[in-house]
Amino acid sequence: MISAFPGSGKIAARYREILERKPIAVAHAVEPCRRKAIHSRQESDNLNPILDNIIHNVRLHSTWRMEMTEKHGRSLAGKVALVTGGSRGIGEGIVRRLASDGAALAFTYSSSEEKAKRLASEIEAAGGKALPIKADSASAEDVRAAVDQVARELGELDIFVNNAGIMIRGTIDSYSLEDFDRMLAINVRAAFVGIQAASEHMKGGGRIILIGSNTAVRTAFPGASVYSMTKAALTGLVRGAAIDLAPRAITVNNVQPGPTATDMSAPHAEAVKTLIPLGRMADVSEIAGFVSYLASNETGFITGASLTIDGGYIA
Repeated sequence: MISAFPGSGKIAARYREILERKPIAVAHAVEPCRRKAIHSRQESDNLNPILDNIIHNVRLHSTWRMEMTEKHGRSLAGKVALVTGGSRGIGEGIVRRLASDGAALAFTYSSSEEKAKRLASEIEAAGGKALPIKADSASAEDVRAAVDQVARELGELDIFVNNAGIMIRGTIDSYSLEDFDRMLAINVRAAFVGIQAASEHMKGGGRIILIGSNTAVRTAFPGASVYSMTKAALTGLVRGAAIDLAPRAITVNNVQPGPTATDMSAPHAEAVKTLIPLGRMADVSEIAGFVSYLASNETGFITGASLTIDGGYIA
C-alpha cells in the first residue's frame, strides 16, 4: 500500500488511485506519473520505489497472461483426433479448430476429395498434421477401417468427433423405406460403430463428441420427422455410452447445433432467422469452439449430456 512508504501529497494520492485500477489501466498511467515524480524533487526519492514496484507487478501480470494464452491457445497439443465428415460445413470448421488447438487431425470424407485434400494441405502448410481418409459413414466397415488407420498412422485416439450426417426430407406418409434405412445407417448406426471402434483405440480420459441437432427437441418443419428421430436417438446413445465408458474416464457428449451458416443452409437462411431470438444463424466457428471446449482437459466432469447451441431457437 502507498501508506507504507514515507511521503504523501497529490502524487501519493495519484498512486493510490492507480493501484486500484486494472493492470492494463495501470500500465498506461505509470509513465506520466513517473515523470511527475521525478520532477517533484521533495517526493521523488520516496515515490520511485513505489513506481518500480508497480511496473514490476504489471510486467509480471503481462508475462502471466502470455503464458496462459500460449497454454490454452495450444490446449490440444500432443492429442490425436478423428472427425468424421470433416471436409465441409460444420465438420470442416471443427477440423480447422482442433488443428489450430494443436491436435494431430484425421478426418473422413465421402465424396468431396478435392476439398478434403485442400483442407489437409492448408493445415500442414500452417504447421499442423492432417490425414484425410475416404470413408462412407453408411458402411460400418468403412468407419471401423478409418479408426484403425488413424490408430496405425497417428497413434491412439484422444478425441473422436462423429459429425457425418445427412438429411433426406419427406413427410411421414410418403417416406421411402430405402431413405429411412440410409438415414438410420449414417445418422445413428455410424455413431454407434464410431463410438465402439474409437473406444477400442482410445486412451483413458478420452473425449467422444457426437454432432446432433436441436431438431431432437424441436422438429419445427414438415418433412423432417425422420431426421428429427435420428437426432433424438443420439441423446439416448450418449447417456448410455457415458455410463459404459465412465470407468475409463472417457466422456461422451452430444452437441446439438441450431441453424448454422453453411453453404447448405444459405437458401433457407432468411426464413429460419425469424425463428431465432438472437436474430441470426450460428457461425461455424461458434460450433467448432464449443466442440473444442468439450474436447479439452477442462471438461472431464461433463458427460452424458446433450448440449444445445442454437441462439434460443428451442427456448
